[in-house]
Amino acid sequence: MGPARHLALLPDLTAQTLEWPVPFADGVTQLLGLKPRRVVALASGDPFWFGAGTTLTKRLDPGEWRVFPGPSTFSLAASHMGWPLEATTCFGLHAAPLTRLRPALAQGQRLIVLLRDGDAVRQLATYLTEAGFGPSALTVMESLGGPRERVTRTKAQSLPDTGFHHPVCAAITVRGTGRAQPLASGRPDDWFDSDGQMTKRPVRALTLSTLAPQPFEHLWDIGGGSGSVGIEWLLSHSTLSCNTIEPRADRADTIRANADRLGVDRLSVITGTAPDALADLPAPDVVFIGGGLSETLLDWLTTRLAPGTRIVANAVTLETEALLIRAHTRHGGDLLRAELSQAAPLGPKTGWKAAYPIVQWSVTL
Repeated sequence: MGPARHLALLPDLTAQTLEWPVPFADGVTQLLGLKPRRVVALASGDPFWFGAGTTLTKRLDPGEWRVFPGPSTFSLAASHMGWPLEATTCFGLHAAPLTRLRPALAQGQRLIVLLRDGDAVRQLATYLTEAGFGPSALTVMESLGGPRERVTRTKAQSLPDTGFHHPVCAAITVRGTGRAQPLASGRPDDWFDSDGQMTKRPVRALTLSTLAPQPFEHLWDIGGGSGSVGIEWLLSHSTLSCNTIEPRADRADTIRANADRLGVDRLSVITGTAPDALADLPAPDVVFIGGGLSETLLDWLTTRLAPGTRIVANAVTLETEALLIRAHTRHGGDLLRAELSQAAPLGPKTGWKAAYPIVQWSVTL
């Protein structure tokens, strides 16, 4: 059982052959329905590197399956390019947006990208060009390792007017004057679209440091605003996850757009008000309260969340500051007060312009 292009490569067989249907999930159901017959499922390369392996084996018991991997497309592409695979960033974008590339777009980066189909090659070239990386060297590789193999070397901004065919991947050496995303927390505010409601850069850097993301952790970002905290949380590591809760629908739309554009479309945005919107969400390891702070919310979090959950809350007003002081008295943790000033014109000279002080409470339940 396999895609038509795989079955076409087989010699004459006495065994029954079945073409894998579209969508892919229908084929999984069909395959499992063939038990207990002995079945061979055909897949390209290494099925456990952006392949079908996990999708199939998680539905089968140990001992019901064996895998015979071949060289992955990444290995074949790296061999064509002469690139060390351990120093090359690899993306499987069969069913994911090209914006996943955005955090990796920086001068000199080497990327290998698996693409959905031939049309996605032109979409990739357009995306790179519009992001300011049009001079990037682009090597398009079709049907690697097979009889229809074809390699096209070009630049993103001058992709030839020709058709490309699935299966296809691209190797990219990033060049151009496009803006690279900083790696440190506290990215400049202008990376995020906002109506002004956002955790500004210095406070965001301080907040992410206190949130202290660790692999596989899940964050509740309550009062998302522009989504900047949840987005930077996700940019810290690919295994992190996040629910952002935002009561205003227009801001929720802005958060989704920011997340998609910056390469973390996995951000889950909930339009609603905490604590009402929290009940059915996956349990958090960490909670950040950047807006909507109230006595009711703090009571809900401190009485319902599991021991070991970390909570970080920022306050600007005297009223919310008083809430955090009382919470600190009841539950302990740390209180921090930060006052920031920035140089600004003062008549013909320069003076310090102070921002509102920030009070931050952090605790591990």
